[in-house]
Amino acid sequence: EAMGRQMKAEREKRANILEAEGFKQAEVLRAEGHKQAEILAAEGRKTAAFLDAEARERKAEAEAKATEVLSSAIAAGDTAAVNYLIAEKYVGALGQFATANNQKVMIVPMDIAGLAGTLSGIAEITRAATSGEGGTRSVPQSAPARRSAGAANAPPPSFTSPFGKPE
Repeated sequence: EAMGRQMKAEREKRANILEAEGFKQAEVLRAEGHKQAEILAAEGRKTAAFLDAEARERKAEAEAKATEVLSSAIAAGDTAAVNYLIAEKYVGALGQFATANNQKVMIVPMDIAGLAGTLSGIAEITRAATSGEGGTRSVPQSAPARRSAGAANAPPPSFTSPFGKPE
């Protein structure tokens, strides 16, 4: 009977040891898996940061090239290039106003003639760009620009849509 109890105690001891080793191995494997997941996540962040930096670099190079071309056109006396730059900035600013999360109301200037003049200028630039024309042709000024030039009572410019119809 004593030998039976001793054998039973020995079996329980081995079972406890095997169970503890199983738990230990499970925890080690869990930790290894967590470690691998963290390493892969860090590598992903590193690659994403590298690609973002590369994209910013390419964008900066493209902007530098565009600025160089625009500077050359301005130096050559091409007023359409200046007008194009101003129109691009104007449209971009309006787009930012329209898409702002905190912007619920957009106030449009009461000087509709000025707005129509600006739109006319943009349409003229677009028409010149799509028809392949360039040169030093001047785009009509907006009403505020005409007023500052001394033409306070000048009639507002007619607006021609990009589709060729007067409005």
